[in-house]
Amino acid sequence: MAAPEPKRVVGRGRGLPPLVPVSRDTAPPLSFAQQRLWFLSQVDAGGFSYNVPFFARLQGRLDVPALERALSDLVRRHESLRTTFGEEAGRPVQHILPEVAVTLRVAQVADEAEARREAEAEARRPFDLGTGPMLRARLLHVAEDDHVLLLMLHHISCDGWSLGVLERDLRELYAAHTEGRPPVLPALPIQYADHAVWQRDWLKGALLEEQLAWWTELLTGASPSLELPLDRPRPPVQTFLGATVAVPLSPSLSQAVKALGRAESVTPFMLLLACFQVLMSRYSGQRDVVVGTPISGRNRRELENLIGFFVNTLAPRVDVDPEESFRSLLGRVRRVCLGAYARQDVPFETLVEALRPPRDLSRSPLFQVMFVIQGPRSLPSLPGLVEQEVAFDSGMSKFDLICFLRETPEGW
Repeated sequence: MAAPEPKRVVGRGRGLPPLVPVSRDTAPPLSFAQQRLWFLSQVDAGGFSYNVPFFARLQGRLDVPALERALSDLVRRHESLRTTFGEEAGRPVQHILPEVAVTLRVAQVADEAEARREAEAEARRPFDLGTGPMLRARLLHVAEDDHVLLLMLHHISCDGWSLGVLERDLRELYAAHTEGRPPVLPALPIQYADHAVWQRDWLKGALLEEQLAWWTELLTGASPSLELPLDRPRPPVQTFLGATVAVPLSPSLSQAVKALGRAESVTPFMLLLACFQVLMSRYSGQRDVVVGTPISGRNRRELENLIGFFVNTLAPRVDVDPEESFRSLLGRVRRVCLGAYARQDVPFETLVEALRPPRDLSRSPLFQVMFVIQGPRSLPSLPGLVEQEVAFDSGMSKFDLICFLRETPEGW
């Protein structure tokens, strides 16, 4: 199996309609990404698999009323955080609330261990997409100048990029309230619902068909599952229960990977994805390996400052030939990645519908393992406070296995 030969992508980036505000007289449709999560939420037994935590320990003198007002301003600024989801005429739609006041629930905890237990419990508390809100906020008092801020969002309203936007906006809004001045933030010419309407307006016809044809050629005939060795029977219905294992890698390894990538004209992601696919091939005993990976979906300047769910999922496939050199495999992974980036707009659920893989409630379609390189972790850097990460285990995994890589000064 080889990646389809590169072809010109029909019309992408040229001749698209303008991305402008649209009327709210009728309920806007869900974006393709939101629609995917809407349907997944209907079968998520626990209801918390797509919770997105934003937790941090704040040490110093905290102005709690200013923080609560800043959170309300944040929700006022971003429609996605005051949107609920329902059905009209059999289709899911967005209901954008005109105003939502955020209540910062404050509680005293005895020590850091109790704060961690509270964080883990908050991460497992489900959202009701029909009633909202899409942002929950708690503040745990550990000591007089020692607090843990727990912000919980649902993935249907945010993504990893959004957390960086949230951190920046919250920092400025909090500073403005504590200093008695107006906030200085970039204007938002559009909101997320405008993007959803715009996306559905142009992602159709010849442009969608060309991109979809490349993906179907790449994935037709792919193995329906990656049979990794398991230590217990697979449940008949996927539960999304899981755990996290942290593995530190040395800075010297990070530098060596980057040096090899430069020598081979590939990005660190391509190089590490190739390594991960080889590893999955060896553990499964299969040559045909499909690994899922997310892509930001923010290819327009108007989207950069929005909190919302723009991420799409790509499914690069590669044949891992044990007789082939790694350099040769790396070249093929590079070609597959470049082809996938050029056709990143195809909604993952549209691809699943086109390929019609065997449906199995015990595993996700097309791929069961995911590989992610994350950006620097965002923390709410509030003026006058020292921030630290809150170490906790969310207790969930959306796939059989997810490998997250995040670069820090101490290495990956």
